[in-house]
Amino acid sequence: MDKQRRQLMLALAGVMATTPGMAANLLATPRQSAGPFYPLDLPLDDDNDLTRITGSDGQAAGEITDLSGRIVDINGRPLTNMRIEIWQCDINGRYRHPRENAPRPIDPNFQGHGHNYTNAEGQYRFRTIRPVEYPGRTPHIHVAVFPPGERPFVTQLYVKNEPRNASDFLFQRIATERRHLVVADFKPVSQAPATMQAEFDIILNRRDGTPLSS
Repeated sequence: MDKQRRQLMLALAGVMATTPGMAANLLATPRQSAGPFYPLDLPLDDDNDLTRITGSDGQAAGEITDLSGRIVDINGRPLTNMRIEIWQCDINGRYRHPRENAPRPIDPNFQGHGHNYTNAEGQYRFRTIRPVEYPGRTPHIHVAVFPPGERPFVTQLYVKNEPRNASDFLFQRIATERRHLVVADFKPVSQAPATMQAEFDIILNRRDGTPLSS
């Protein structure tokens, strides 16, 4: 296949993957491991703002980020009232988990885990920090979606154009043509307290609310 034809086919694929109502299905977001540090006990303060903890006046250290997106099926239809969870390490690379015992201190103002539910348009929103490197891993955020009556869908969200992605063993396991489905562009904003903003859509392998095989 010559270069011009390849570019045309890729462009057409991109249009079909982003245009509602097209016959072609969207590419489903790849599944990934939940990792070893999903909380054993969810924090008492477990809302969608991971940067502040009830009863404390402090704010999490790091680049405060507004993370939002939509959860849809492979036809682009919004999935409503869907529980979504995120969890990640704090600015010091620490997870809130008893098996994680790195020497650096835990940020007492970072919640570590949060949840939300999608609205009628399939939209969700979190306030968190831009992910940072964890020993042996590129910056990432763990994400889980809980379709009723099904096993959770788990993936990981990576930072677009992060150089350490190239050496991350889990990121590299994803097929090259699907890696764009698990990255988000963290862009600077001036919307205090947020200094960063990112959008991450999740496409579940379902049609008309009916589960499909993975």
